Amino acid sequence: MTTATTPNNAHNLPDPLEEIDEGAISIASPRQLMWWKFKKHKIAVFSVIVLVFMYLMAIFAGFISPYDPNTYNASYKYVPPMTVTFLDGEGNFTGRPGVHGLIQSRDPETLRITYETDYETWYPLHFFVEGEPYKLFGFIDTNVHLFGLGEEADGMPFFWLGSDRLGRDMFSRVTYGSQVSLSIGLVAVFLSLALGIVLGGISGYYGGWVDNVIQRIIEFIRSVPSLPLWMALSAALPPELSQEARYFGITIILSVIGWTSLGRQVRGRFLALRTEDFVLSARLSGASDARIIVRHMVPSFTSHIIASLTLSIPGIILAETSLSFLGLGLRQPAISWGVLLQEAQNIRTVALAPWLLLPGLAVVFAVLAFNFLGDGLRDAADPFSR
Repeated sequence: MTTATTPNNAHNLPDPLEEIDEGAISIASPRQLMWWKFKKHKIAVFSVIVLVFMYLMAIFAGFISPYDPNTYNASYKYVPPMTVTFLDGEGNFTGRPGVHGLIQSRDPETLRITYETDYETWYPLHFFVEGEPYKLFGFIDTNVHLFGLGEEADGMPFFWLGSDRLGRDMFSRVTYGSQVSLSIGLVAVFLSLALGIVLGGISGYYGGWVDNVIQRIIEFIRSVPSLPLWMALSAALPPELSQEARYFGITIILSVIGWTSLGRQVRGRFLALRTEDFVLSARLSGASDARIIVRHMVPSFTSHIIASLTLSIPGIILAETSLSFLGLGLRQPAISWGVLLQEAQNIRTVALAPWLLLPGLAVVFAVLAFNFLGDGLRDAADPFSR
């Protein structure tokens, strides 16, 4: 009795590839195989959607935010998040979103102002409303916002995620904070990519004393605890620096420290590839060392570099958040998720206004999304693995 055998390739193919014609698989490029395998990782695909949404919010922060992040309203401090409802003051369904009014009261013992929902009043939300001026993309002057309350609100603000101790809108501040917190991860990672590929590639390609020197530098950097090193280097920045210069300095610090992991990975790959036939052929044909590294060796494991970089972005975001939270990174009036979390350092404040921790929730979502995306890319880098 004989049993049917399945070719090894077909047996090891993941589900998305099994549904594709074998002829198409045999002529598919590595990028196509990676894409078919990546689509199988549903959480990674969903993470891409989440990250695209977050970056679009960062790009269009001025349009999405109903207020300027630094505009304060002394009459509405520590307002809790306001609920959007479709029921008016009489309980009738309106068919459009709106919010109820607020009733202020003061505790006679603690003198703390509290807010209660006034269910008898209701103000509709308007879309594409005119409000405070801002610069779209940094250079287009406009005052159109995605949503806001109309004139019938009689000056009452709309705090979707509540307000802070100065009466500033938390939704606007979290949205604007994403511009710095999400961009610093990308900028620092690309700088780490340049350092990791250059130094790691030189170390693995040439070997010898060059390899020993670079590896000792990597071991020294990795032996120093990360947080104290970040704190020391960040504290060394002159306090009179502008926010733009401090942002650039923090990015450089995170890049100088974060390249070591990628550098070792690149070194290991170069040690394995430098004796391969295609490298020897390029060398015998007269290609320069720079051309061999850039045109032949690095592209052979680009997918692994992309996956590694994606997994390292969350670390950069957490590092900036930690430094800013401790007061050693970006500072007011700059806005990042770490700067916003400084408001939550006081336990009493957190107990009275827990919505000030919402920037931390944004950090959690961004870090998880990048981690899941990195897992999906790492699995897709080997499309024939299970």
